[in-house]
Amino acid sequence: MPRVRAGFVLTILTLVTLTLIPVQWAAVRTRRPLARRLPVLWHRIACALVGIRVIERGRPASERPLLVTANHASWIDITVLGSRMPLSFIAKSEVAGWPVFGLFARLQRTVFVDRQRRSETGRVAREIGARLVGGDAMVLFAEGTSNDGNGVLPFRSALIGAARHALGDAGAEVYVQPLSIAYTRLQGLPMGRQFRPHVAWYGDMEMIGHFLAVCRDGAIDVELTWGQPVPVGSATDRKELTRYLESTVREMTAAVLSGREPAVADGKARLFSSGEKTVKAGAA
Repeated sequence: MPRVRAGFVLTILTLVTLTLIPVQWAAVRTRRPLARRLPVLWHRIACALVGIRVIERGRPASERPLLVTANHASWIDITVLGSRMPLSFIAKSEVAGWPVFGLFARLQRTVFVDRQRRSETGRVAREIGARLVGGDAMVLFAEGTSNDGNGVLPFRSALIGAARHALGDAGAEVYVQPLSIAYTRLQGLPMGRQFRPHVAWYGDMEMIGHFLAVCRDGAIDVELTWGQPVPVGSATDRKELTRYLESTVREMTAAVLSGREPAVADGKARLFSSGEKTVKAGAA
């Protein structure tokens, strides 16, 4: 039965994909609003077919420009987040060359960054800034890599700062929202540290085998916890902001994985300062 299930999921998902790819390609080429909305439909169908149940606390910010900074455990994160709202991702350059998944990333208008070349930061900053100003919600997996899903790695500040500088030069303001992604149940049972690698994809795990196993077994619960969006501008201290985002995501993730209710927002104010200017943010 698991093999039959996997075959069914792959067959239907392939038919849906082949139907939508030409439409999305045309929408991206002609810059139609449909290019933002069509991936949401695909991701929702994928979640339904595989059996991924998404539980949300809080909500994504309605303010724009919006940069979402999240932890990263698996390729499944893309489908989970993509099913929630129109958005695009910031991904490592290697993804562009992946079979099938690289095509999907390009069709979702992903911004690719070569993390080994620091000279790329300026170009990526300008591209991220232009996309944010244009109204796109962008997702940055701020750890820079995926992990085993049992915790949160240190956040990298470079691209968080890049988006700030790209907007700050024009005197603009961008909202940065912390987001926790936690996988909690498998086949209706608490996942625990032992079974979380079933959904977490990291290290040198083989992609195709992991993908087929997820399609075969399904029944995954994932919990998203949205923190309070932080308004930042050119005066914001990049490293202080990064520390705040990291600690917020780490606290929310630890709470969910331990079965506690995470504090989505406590209403307190926080100041991120640089020089004579300060920017106030709600604490998550």
